Amino acid sequence: MIRASKPLLRLLIPGQYSPFRRLHAGSRRRRYSKNDNDDDDKNDKGTHLHLYKSKGQHLLTNQRILDTIVRKSAIEPTDTVLEIGPGTGNLTVKLLEAASKVFAIEIDSRMVEILDKRALESGLQDRLTVIRKDALKAEFPLLDLVVANIPYNISSPLVAKLVFGPIQFRSATLLLQKEFARRLLAKPGDSEFNRLAVNVTLVADVEHVMDVSKREFVPCPKVDSSVVIIRPKAQVPDVNMEEWLAFTRTCFGKKNKTLGATFKQKKKVAELLNFSDMAASNAEYNDGGDDDESADSDGEEDCSSSSGSSEMGVSPFKEKIMKVLKSGCFDGKRPSKMSNEELLRLLAMFNDAGVYFHDKSNTKCEDINCE
Repeated sequence: MIRASKPLLRLLIPGQYSPFRRLHAGSRRRRYSKNDNDDDDKNDKGTHLHLYKSKGQHLLTNQRILDTIVRKSAIEPTDTVLEIGPGTGNLTVKLLEAASKVFAIEIDSRMVEILDKRALESGLQDRLTVIRKDALKAEFPLLDLVVANIPYNISSPLVAKLVFGPIQFRSATLLLQKEFARRLLAKPGDSEFNRLAVNVTLVADVEHVMDVSKREFVPCPKVDSSVVIIRPKAQVPDVNMEEWLAFTRTCFGKKNKTLGATFKQKKKVAELLNFSDMAASNAEYNDGGDDDESADSDGEEDCSSSSGSSEMGVSPFKEKIMKVLKSGCFDGKRPSKMSNEELLRLLAMFNDAGVYFHDKSNTKCEDINCE
């Protein structure tokens, strides 16, 4: 936690007070407590501003970098922009100057007060709407662009919400932890290549813009950051997203294992057998199965599938899986080196053979987190 007095608070709003180099000098001297105490806010009488590292409250103050983020976002005068975690509004003010409307999602009431004040002082208060909610729970408004310095601890679920959510947008310019950005940008064969990259690049293109030193933030985080731009693809593969996410979770659980080794595990085979039995049962029901008979069973069929007493036993089902893998020459391949095209082809082969990877009776996608 950093406890910023009024002089330091002025430094958190660059361009209005002291030169930026003084901020660096002050931040290097200041020590931060490892244990943040939210109750300290109750004693805040307007003389101090507490910034919590644990909540991702690292404020970017370098004007050159802020200008670059806005320029690279290619904001049109008619655009509506969503900013997540605006903090004291260093980026917000620049977005207000460039866009027609800015929605800022900020849960900290102290930051909201500063945002409102700065928008008023800039004469741009009519362009700003603050949404005081958790970004992961908030319903996003209609928008054109996303520009945000995302808190590190919610990067993965927030990126997933953007790229797999219902709201359409032209691009998202995001300031992320450098390590997370590298995983997002990783290609097949890279040591960082992972399920996150596979899932995001299925529906979007990711561009690296620049790296940002940790010294450009107050308080100074432990790691550097990177700016990336995510652009949703105009056309995405025709694939059931819940099925795809469950499939990649299975494949990338041990990304350097061969697929043959992964799908030989008895527990995994039994799980897939259960899902596939339920998918077959649902298909029969939708094709005109006996409603009365289905109702009389009172869920007993699902229980029997889970206990292994299904029509096809685990061993024959395992043979079916291995046959699919060998027929496409996938049994010796490792997910860490496979392209999305190869993974899509394998999933289609599995589905055609009656092998499924998620519970189709659960219509809610619980695996939106990408990783």
